[in-house]
Amino acid sequence: MLKIAIAGAAGRMGKSLVKAIMEGGPDLRLSAATVEPGDPALGLDVGLLAAGRAAGVLAADSLARCESGFEVLIDFTSPSSLAAHAAFCSERGSALVVGTTGLGAEHEKLLAACAKSIAVLHSPNMSVGVNLSLKLLRQAAAALGDDFDVEIMEAHHRHKKDAPSGTALAMGQAVAESLGRELDRCAVYGRQGIGDERSREAIGFATLRGGDIVGEHTAIFAGPGERLEISHKAGSRMTFAYGALRAARWVAGRPPGLYSMTDVIDATSA
Repeated sequence: MLKIAIAGAAGRMGKSLVKAIMEGGPDLRLSAATVEPGDPALGLDVGLLAAGRAAGVLAADSLARCESGFEVLIDFTSPSSLAAHAAFCSERGSALVVGTTGLGAEHEKLLAACAKSIAVLHSPNMSVGVNLSLKLLRQAAAALGDDFDVEIMEAHHRHKKDAPSGTALAMGQAVAESLGRELDRCAVYGRQGIGDERSREAIGFATLRGGDIVGEHTAIFAGPGERLEISHKAGSRMTFAYGALRAARWVAGRPPGLYSMTDVIDATSA
């Protein structure tokens, strides 16, 4: 039985992850859960918060205060919490699954360093469908080349803080790599007023925030006389939770290294 810990169990994704584990079958066990210090959920059974029934796990304010150990930590919290979570897992030899978005270069270096001692799986989107779409984007970009302009649109709920989303950036990176471009040089994140015409190498991003939109992403390849769109729309956060559990099952027991959802999909769909 795989023992899993959830960081941020009182958040939107945290609750979805707790519920998914409780529904996930006899091979999974929720063994630990954390919330932020001072959170009203501190000391409560996280199963009651997420699924209306007890899970037998009380919310602690840090991993060090959790009563039980774990083999995999799933972290969808915030960039500021990543260092402490990574250090805790490294010290105890637990695998780490990171779905947090908004990570910077310093966080990427942190994960790479952590991956020297434990298995780390990081993906800005745990959805199987999204990760399949990244493969399709690489194929489309390679086939269409520079004759097609590329624009990426994404929409999320009003509470999301980072923009563009990590998934949108991953889509842009996939396209840029296939076209031999550097995303940092060709990305356009906003347009206003009167300016120059669109650069042929530009990869544009448009961001929408509102309501309770779970997550929608569309990459548009606009060429002469035709347009190709590759879209993914998530209707429930459980989509990401199920993907994270698939990742946790796969990464548990793996040798130290930095993995992605592409590794999971390639290995489990072969």
